[in-house]
Amino acid sequence: MTRSRTDSASTRPRVSDIGHEIGEQNIRVFNLDIHNPVFIVSAALVVLLVIGTLLFLEQAATVFADLRVWTTTTFDWFYFAASNLFVLFCFGVALSPLGRIRLGGRRAKPEYGYSAWLAMLFAAGVGIGLMFFGVLEPVTHTLAPPLGVDPADTGAARAAGMSAAILHWGLHAWAIYAVAGLSLAFFCFNRGMPLTLRSGFFPLIGKSVWGPFGHAVDIVAVLATLFGLAVSLGFGAEQIAGGLQYLFGIPATTATRAILIMVIIGIALASVIAGLDKGVKRLSWINMVLAALLWSFVLIAGPTLVILTTIARAGVDYVYYLPGLSNWIGREDVAFVRDWSTFYWAWWVAWAPFVGMFIARISFGRTVREFITWVLIVPTIIGILWMATFGGTALDQYFSDGYRGVAESVPELALFKMLEPLPMTGFVSAVSVFLITIFFVTSADSGSLVMDTITAGGKMDAPVQQRAFWCLLSGTAAMALMLGGGMASLQALTLAVGLPFTLVLLCMCIGLIKGLREELP
Repeated sequence: MTRSRTDSASTRPRVSDIGHEIGEQNIRVFNLDIHNPVFIVSAALVVLLVIGTLLFLEQAATVFADLRVWTTTTFDWFYFAASNLFVLFCFGVALSPLGRIRLGGRRAKPEYGYSAWLAMLFAAGVGIGLMFFGVLEPVTHTLAPPLGVDPADTGAARAAGMSAAILHWGLHAWAIYAVAGLSLAFFCFNRGMPLTLRSGFFPLIGKSVWGPFGHAVDIVAVLATLFGLAVSLGFGAEQIAGGLQYLFGIPATTATRAILIMVIIGIALASVIAGLDKGVKRLSWINMVLAALLWSFVLIAGPTLVILTTIARAGVDYVYYLPGLSNWIGREDVAFVRDWSTFYWAWWVAWAPFVGMFIARISFGRTVREFITWVLIVPTIIGILWMATFGGTALDQYFSDGYRGVAESVPELALFKMLEPLPMTGFVSAVSVFLITIFFVTSADSGSLVMDTITAGGKMDAPVQQRAFWCLLSGTAAMALMLGGGMASLQALTLAVGLPFTLVLLCMCIGLIKGLREELP
């Protein structure tokens, strides 16, 4: 994909004019075009972890459990502070004169329309998660509300619970994605640099980004992407297995979930071979259409007036509770802070290279202000609509109808239990399983694209077999870690890998400000 970057306002020499030192570090072997040492070290570390986990399943489960506890109890403050800074950073950049800068130069034209652009970034970003947590979180946090809200006060509990659910899928999540995506897009499209995370450090350390420090940044980015993706694949497999058990009585065992990951990774390989436009773009459109139909069905078949009222109030309540929920100091609801919010901030940070690079690739021609608005505000609004509709329906069933199916179900069955009292339960549940599967495939395809780009030195036209390799490796890692401790293992590694990458993102904010300021006339 060739783009002209001669329209940029920057007068500084471009990295492309100096020479792509990173490109000179690529090696060709067996028709592959891989970056040395990023590809080799990243792949070796993942393979060693997978082998070690499979050889020592019981010990691995214990280690991963201890790792999660240590990370959440020691660094919860750090994750909270960094996430708040990312939100403030995005609003500050968007509202400043820097927001006028166009990715790719003054006369750059967007490659994708708004609808296709939104569909791809949304499907890659939170698709599986909203299907899994869209019902579960509002109900869970309402029955055990954060911030010391009295559960007996139904109105306050519902407001605080819904706000807590939206918190994890709103501004904080997308601000993390926006920082990574904007840095990647700017330095690639406006400075002609490789599409890798190390490029964001060029204003800070210059050509040293091509050395060991840059290698380390990209390796951490690959590991964060892979383990963040593995968590999503794990949640998706759990929910699909739960749906198959609910619909057909197939036992939702660990073996079933592992087989599901293998099958869907196989489907993702076909999408990988099809490429970005034919693969991810088409799958994203299917995702958005089916998700919109499912949302419309619940809105119409469910308690419509209650849902509309919940939607109207949810945004206001979210803003009201946001300062308290974003603060970690003096909180008595420690379980919520560490088991929910801290994990989410780490999960989003782990997903930042993945989603950030993906949305960077599809955001050529957008202004910085447009980028932040659509990446930060629009998905947050969609998240509010989704949570208020699905979670609002489940809460109305609980409080008005006395239906406890969601509250008493296992997490992976929450969506299906919410659909149970609605008409056409079997058909709609089957469609939901299909939709989760497509989200699953889209995430695996997009994730392999990102890991391939990083390990190919930022090249966007690397041989397709390299993407296939990362697609297979991510599925294998997800299966191995699920066997070695289940979702707790996946979450523990996400928390651990997300820690150093949070520092990377904070430094990228500084580099991005310096780069954008140099771009102003």
